[in-house]
Amino acid sequence: MEDKANIGSIKIANEVIAIIASLAATEVDGVTGMSGGVGSGIAEMLGHKKGVKVEASESECVVELTVIIDYGYAIPDVAEGIQENVKDAIESMTGLDVKEVNIHVQGVHFANEDNEQESVEETGLN
Repeated sequence: MEDKANIGSIKIANEVIAIIASLAATEVDGVTGMSGGVGSGIAEMLGHKKGVKVEASESECVVELTVIIDYGYAIPDVAEGIQENVKDAIESMTGLDVKEVNIHVQGVHFANEDNEQESVEETGLN
């Protein structure tokens, strides 16, 4: 067998990993969407994906997601589904080893009687 020569390197931007993670997370039943918290507007202007933080090296990454869950779903089950879906998506699309997928539940989303969307998020008053 002949060894293939190294013809260059491949670097995947953290923003690409963040987009993959965000899309994979929102595919899970019970996830309303991503939440960026107080500084999310500034982060989005700087090109960061709302509610996703990625730390990546050449061969592995750690992902933190801040999500809003639909009312009526078991939060631990939804969070586990997010972790599995995000890990599978990133590993299959990038080849990176996902060491951790940390989930922060920022709020609960529910629809009121008038079919208007309403969300209750953490106010920071603890």
